[in-house]
Parts: sequence; C-alpha cells; structure tokens
Amino acid sequence: MKLTEMILPIASAFGMTVSTMPMFIGYFQMKKYGQEIREEGPNWHQVKSGTPTMGGAVFLASILLTAIWVAAWQGQLSSSLFISLFILVLYGALGFVDDFIKIFKKRNMGLTSLQKLIGQIIGGVVFYIVLVMEGTNNTLNLFGFDLPLSYLYGAFIVVWLVGFSNAVNLTDGIDGLVSGLGTISFGTYAIIAWHQQQYDILIICLSVVGALIGFFGYNHKPAKIFMGDVGSLALGGLLATISVLLHQEWTLLLIGIIYIFETLSVMIQVTSFKLTGKRVFKMSPVHHHFEMSGWSEWKIDGVFWGISLLFSAITLLIYFM
Repeated sequence: MKLTEMILPIASAFGMTVSTMPMFIGYFQMKKYGQEIREEGPNWHQVKSGTPTMGGAVFLASILLTAIWVAAWQGQLSSSLFISLFILVLYGALGFVDDFIKIFKKRNMGLTSLQKLIGQIIGGVVFYIVLVMEGTNNTLNLFGFDLPLSYLYGAFIVVWLVGFSNAVNLTDGIDGLVSGLGTISFGTYAIIAWHQQQYDILIICLSVVGALIGFFGYNHKPAKIFMGDVGSLALGGLLATISVLLHQEWTLLLIGIIYIFETLSVMIQVTSFKLTGKRVFKMSPVHHHFEMSGWSEWKIDGVFWGISLLFSAITLLIYFM
C-alpha cells in the first residue's frame, strides 16, 4: 500500500468518529444516561458520575465500516480481516450488554465475570477453528523462536484473547489513558503488518488508530464520554488477535507492557490482601495507586504513554534486527 492509501483508513475512521460522537453524547445527556462510579474508588472520581459512557460503540462502528470499505476497495477482504472484525464485534457486544445493564439498572455491575468469560472463550475457540481451517502450524513465536504446541496452541489463543481483553478493560480507569495507549499499540502493529505486507491487518490497525485519535478529543480529561466495556474489551481482544495473525505473539508482552502491569497490580493486591491482610498498593489497578499518591490524571497518562512508546520502540528494534 502507498502512503496516501494508508492515510485513507485513518482519515475515514477519524471522520466517522468525530462527526458522530457529539450526537451520541448529546443523546446520553438528554436521557441522563451516565456512568455509575465505584464507591470504593477515589472519592474525587464521584464528580465523573453521570458522564456519558459506551463511546466505544461509536468508534467500533467507525472501525468496522472503515475496515470493510477500504479493504473492499483495496481487494483485501480476507479471512484474517473477517475473523479480526468478528472478535472486535463479539467482544464489543459483550461489553455493550455489560454497559447497558449498568446504565439502565443504575448499578456499577453488569454481566457477571462468568458470563463475560464464556463469551470471550467462545470467541477464542471460533478464532482458533478458523486458524485450523486456514492451515495453522500450531506454533508459538517466542522472541523469534517457533515453539510447536500442537493443539495446545488453541488453549494458548483462548487465554491470550481473554487475558488481554480483560487487561485493557482494567487499564481503562482514567480519562484518555486507553485511548492513547491503544493508538500506540495499534500503530506499532500497523508498522509490523506493513513490513509483512499483510495489508488486510494493516487496514484494521490504521482504522483503529484513526478512530481512537478521533475519540481522544472527547475522552481526554475532563472526559465528555467514556469508552465503556464495549470499547475496552473489544480493543484488548483485537490486539491479541492481531499479534497472532501476524505470528508475532511475543511482541504483545512488550507492546502491551502497561496492560500487563495493570493486571499484575490487581493480582498482587488481591493475593497479598488474602494472604496477609495487607495491601501492596494504595489502590489497584496501579493507575489508581499513583492517583492516590498525588499524581494528576494527565501525569499518569503521560508517563504511561511514554513507557508504552519506549517498549513499542524496543519491540520494533528487536523485530527489525
């Protein structure tokens, strides 16, 4: 793809998101549909209660429409593109139902963890079946070395998708954080996809970048709208999917370092409290620990984005060596 052709999916998804989001926000404000803030969270977050949410539904639609029409125009409609969009839509639908229950039941809990897990596992299984039909060799790329896993590779894929879907969801706790991180993550995979000449995956990555840049204008502090689980679950599942389709699974350990760090902070916090009755962090996920330590949301965003950029650059350096 030429540079001018690569700009098109970014511009398309950006334009769709930016033009549609004000109407979406206005509707939610008119109906007084808004996010319920956790009582156990930082008390200053209560001012965010009532902020419109589910903004992810808008940028997911922009990604979906852009990816399909650009891929059709470029002759890149492929099984890889469709299975990627399937994961995006399925995980987004799980998040949509979760958000819907929270909003209309006026509570902070939507679907149960088990209900979401079942849906996520189904998505991973379908993805693996498609890979088998396409002739996957069931090998895991571990820092450049192919590790044969036979059908255990299917189990890996399910864990990979479920894990990163939930990891991105945990990370989405302050204004603008995941919008920025997602732009960096998908931008990095766009470079890898371009180098591999997997233009179908490149189109998806660029569509996500454009949509997230457009969404950030409404999601940065003070956020006019949150992406909700509909956005974060879908983005995490899609990230894992793309790492597999590019056969660069190991890269997500570095590109997704912040998502991993956020998830580990929750695991450490829960384990420590259950075993010792003491907390390691002032609050988890860890972005809340820094909030409780006096960092502003902008400072947390900037530091976390910087770390993500650094590790993404390291990933590309290793990849191109």
